[in-house]
Amino acid sequence: MSPAGPDSPRHGAAPVPRPGDRAPDLVLPDQYGEPTSLAEAVQDRAALLVFFPFAFSAICTGELLEVQLDIDRFSNDRVQVHGISCDSTYALRVWAAQEGYRFPLLSDFWPHGEVCRAFGVLDEESGHPVRGTFLVGTDQKVIWSLVHGPEEERPIGLLHEAVALL
Repeated sequence: MSPAGPDSPRHGAAPVPRPGDRAPDLVLPDQYGEPTSLAEAVQDRAALLVFFPFAFSAICTGELLEVQLDIDRFSNDRVQVHGISCDSTYALRVWAAQEGYRFPLLSDFWPHGEVCRAFGVLDEESGHPVRGTFLVGTDQKVIWSLVHGPEEERPIGLLHEAVALL
């Protein structure tokens, strides 16, 4: 965990799920409006959930572009990436097209931040998620997690190490 961990006042009431905990279920629309369920997503392979504050922001764009550049390591027969923010599906669709993302971007727009809150990564004061990353196994249990504040970049190497656990 990072300085913006589960006991930080920025986070919602729910604690950040730790390795071994069952991940909260989620059903969110992707950038095309198609519903995505965590339970369905992890039926055949693990899910790397990458919560990010804002589409089109510099740090978020840089992080997700790094994931995109290594997409074969992050989305393969063992794991699938899912980006999650409180942006609307429309904003996520335009951003994904502009940046060429080849993984689903899920919208926690309404009810606003409900899934982010369930994962303990919603900054209640600003209404956007902090940089939470969770690797969830096919049993829907958290294998690995990392939480950073909104201004701190995720070290891409740590994501590689997490996916190597599979």
